[in-house]
Amino acid sequence: MALKLDKVSRGPHLPALVASSISREIAQGRLKPGDRLPTEQALATTFGVSRNVVREAIARLRSEGRIWSHQGRGAFVSETTNPTILTIDHDALQNGDAFRSLFELREVIEGRAAALAAERHGASDIRDMRRALAAMREAPYGSVQWLKADLEFHLSIAKATRNSYMAQFLGFIAEHVRESILAAGGQSRSDDMAQVTLAEHERILAAIEGRDAGAAQEAMHAHLIGAAKRVGIPAGKGVKRRAGRRKDVAATEPLLGAETTE
Repeated sequence: MALKLDKVSRGPHLPALVASSISREIAQGRLKPGDRLPTEQALATTFGVSRNVVREAIARLRSEGRIWSHQGRGAFVSETTNPTILTIDHDALQNGDAFRSLFELREVIEGRAAALAAERHGASDIRDMRRALAAMREAPYGSVQWLKADLEFHLSIAKATRNSYMAQFLGFIAEHVRESILAAGGQSRSDDMAQVTLAEHERILAAIEGRDAGAAQEAMHAHLIGAAKRVGIPAGKGVKRRAGRRKDVAATEPLLGAETTE
């Protein structure tokens, strides 16, 4: 096999980079169905990472259906690609259009999730959201710790919907957003941005805790507008601001992404 594997840059997104590189070898035919992957040690040496990073990358590929493992024999490229497996290529997200599209998807799903969380949450869900928000306040803005706490906040909202599919789907999307921000070098950092971002999260939490589905959906929408701008997605593209909506409409309609400004 003439694989084109190179060392990957250091950072907390290493497993995603390794998995993406191996996926590219499969997509381009240098790793064919039935081929055995190099050993963990060989991959670790090639990529310049630890074996734990390689194991996590292999686990990702296995969960995506791209490879399968046999105890004592190693990992093999799957004979067929399952088209029902949802994957997001890490390298593709470095493209502005792809990253914008991911934010549009977040807008559609997370706005509705906030509304459902307002209607269905329990006391433990609010505690989880408050705990994540407290961790954000303590972490430097845009740091790995901040982004991890931010992810936990959004996952807490997803879990509060009592819809296991939504929680699983949002977790998948949010993790890729976090990794892409880290890969791009983080967010622009300032105390003002930190306060604005925290205020957005506090408004979401207040609406959910007050069981105001319409306000929760609108607060999440406003947050995603701000988040998109902070990672370099221009205003007016992808995630767009909407004119005020009646609470009863906002509570029952999912956000539809590319709606024009009224």
